[in-house]
Parts: sequence; structure tokens; C-alpha cells
Amino acid sequence: MLVTHLTGGQQITVRRGQFWIPGERVATEGGTVQRAPMFVQWEAPVENTRPIPLVLVHGGGGQGTDWTGTPDGRPGWASRFVEAGFAVYVVDRCGHGRSPYHPDVVGPMGAQFPYETAEALFAGNTDWAIDQLVAPMGPLPADLAESQRMDADRLGRLLDVLGSAVLVTHSAGGPVGWLTANARPELVAAIAAVEPIGPPFAEFPGLGTLTWGLTSAQIRTDPPAETPEDVPGRRIPGLAGKPVAVVTGGASAFAGFAPQVVEFLTAAGARAGQLHLPDHGVEGNGHGLIFERNSDETVTPVIDWIVKETS
Repeated sequence: MLVTHLTGGQQITVRRGQFWIPGERVATEGGTVQRAPMFVQWEAPVENTRPIPLVLVHGGGGQGTDWTGTPDGRPGWASRFVEAGFAVYVVDRCGHGRSPYHPDVVGPMGAQFPYETAEALFAGNTDWAIDQLVAPMGPLPADLAESQRMDADRLGRLLDVLGSAVLVTHSAGGPVGWLTANARPELVAAIAAVEPIGPPFAEFPGLGTLTWGLTSAQIRTDPPAETPEDVPGRRIPGLAGKPVAVVTGGASAFAGFAPQVVEFLTAAGARAGQLHLPDHGVEGNGHGLIFERNSDETVTPVIDWIVKETS
């Protein structure tokens, strides 16, 4: 459908819709139910000026609204991508946001997202009420590997519908990008990984471990890795030659280990590099740079990188 809205003082007309990537059918005592579908919201210019769409994958505990608006009420990165000419597909990862969760079929829930974690993790260019940041954050599935496996399966099937796309991931959504590219290498044109979790093989108390390097779920290598210890230095076929930008903020702790993430990806065959925002004149950003008060500035180098890699 066509929708006209006001952004940046101008009226913009876009096409907009939504659909689902279904989950598996599971037999229960109450009947057959669906396990972990993925909700997809899309928006596009009336006439696309960019040939490849973007798929936006939120981080752990968040939901697709991380991309569509900021805690202080401004348009999010999704709107800025559309204004730049891209069709944008925003997902709610399995068990998050509008993607329903029931522990009987998906598995146990992890812990709820506390204020203390939000205040420590998302320090940066922020001056909005912390309530608006924490409100949409829910628990992840307790089994981090299965959570990533489900997300990558649904994202792969989304790409089967869309065709080639650029993945834009954030934080704990990063592993889903690596897994999806390995499952659908011909359909992932590039990956912009914003503040992806790491470093390789890191353990996150209360969340899980990156058992297979940058993923908790097992990732296919060439030659095949029989144990996690075999992974470093082996080629990950779906990442071979793939353009990858590891986007980091100047005030984020994640920037400190980003070179290790880039090194791991490069050893796996990716054409990876760090896109550090201060190198592009954008200062002071933390882990939540996609919705901090200067988010209109933080998105600009990412748009420029995507345009360069897909033109």
C-alpha cells in the first residue's frame, strides 16, 4: 500500500507492507502449532533507485523497532535507507517483538533485559529516557545456538523470496548474518555488521558462548571443522570474497575487539574491514549508535559503503 508521512519537514510517499516467514509445524497435545515464525515489515520508495534491497536484523533482546524509530521519537535508520532509495525489510527475530514465543515449542526463555545492563551497554550520544530504550527489550531464547539457527533458517527463506540483498545486522544479530551468508552465499551481496558481538569464542555470562568463533551455532567450514578448535583460519565458504564492514562507534567497548572480528572474517575468506565512525567525522557513539541522538549522522557512512559495494 502507498503511505505518505512527514520526515525531515517533507512529505514522503512510500510503499509499505508486512508478511511472515513461517516456522515449522509442531504437533502438541492441543493440536498442530507453528514454531518460531519471523515477522517481516517492509518499506520502499515508490520507485526504487537502488538495485539491491536491505534486510535489517536487530540485536539481542530488541526487535525490529530498533531500526524504525529512536527512543526520542525520530525516524530510525530504516527511514533513512528508504530515503536513500533502498527497499528495506525489517525483521523481528524468532521469539522477539511480533514474532510469537511459546516455551513449549521454542524452548526456555533466557533472562529479562535489566536496566543496569542497558545503562552500561548503551552509553554514548544519548539524552533520552532510559524507559523508552528498555520497554521493547525482551528475553532471548536460553539456547543461543538454536536461536541463531532458527533466525538464519528464516532469513535464508526470506532471501529465497527477495533474491540478492545486503544484510545489515546489529550486536547479537551479527552471528545470524554470518550463518545466513554461509547458507545462501549467492543471495547475500554484502554485510554491514554494526557493533557485532565478539571477539571470537567469547563467553557472555547469562547469554551464551560464541562456541564456533563468531557464532554459537555450528558454522560450515572448508575443510569441515570437527571441533570448534578447528575453525580458526579455515575458509567459511559463504563468506569467501564477501564484502563485510564491521561498523563501530568511537565510545563503544566493542570497537576495541573489532580488529579481532575483522581478522577472523578475513582468515575465513571475507573481504572485511572496520568502518570506525570517528574516521568519518562522527564522534562519541556507543553500542546503540543506530538510535543515538546523532543517528542521522551515523547512518551516512554506512549508506555510502553499501552504495559503493553494490553499484
